[in-house]
Amino acid sequence: MVLRRGRARDLNALVALERKVFTTDILSRRSFRHFLATPHAALIVAEAADKLAGYALVLYPPRSTLARLYSIAVAPHAGQRGIGRRLLAAAEEAARLRRRRAMRLEVHEHNTRAIARYEKSGYRLFGRRRAYYDDHGDALRFEKPLRAKPRRRHRAAKSALLMPTNRH
Repeated sequence: MVLRRGRARDLNALVALERKVFTTDILSRRSFRHFLATPHAALIVAEAADKLAGYALVLYPPRSTLARLYSIAVAPHAGQRGIGRRLLAAAEEAARLRRRRAMRLEVHEHNTRAIARYEKSGYRLFGRRRAYYDDHGDALRFEKPLRAKPRRRHRAAKSALLMPTNRH
């Protein structure tokens, strides 16, 4: 499996994956196009056997020290292979490189599998948003502090996967 920055040519596969994985609150082609182009987001994709296996979308609100995991999805054919865990770790690393102090996210109150993954990864519940989703389900709000890693690597060694660019 390879993790890399999302590209415009991934649009069809991203939209198809989104429709397979989610039944509500589905990101549109237009939204994916926007997130691929904005410097305030990182779209990280997982590829396995030259097929899209998942993605993580991280938003970086301007003038904030927080990052937000906006969406994460793993293709049904790629489940149970650690892809979600690796995408989450890559999203956190991207936020660290942007010097964000914490990652926040919302998850549907009935998504027990995702809740368990986030808790195992060090996220802690800090709030709830009532009727947040299209199906009127509540969103549980989680946060994880992101500690800066020691600077052992040369600045040029930072992964192109995680740093913003306008090239696709």
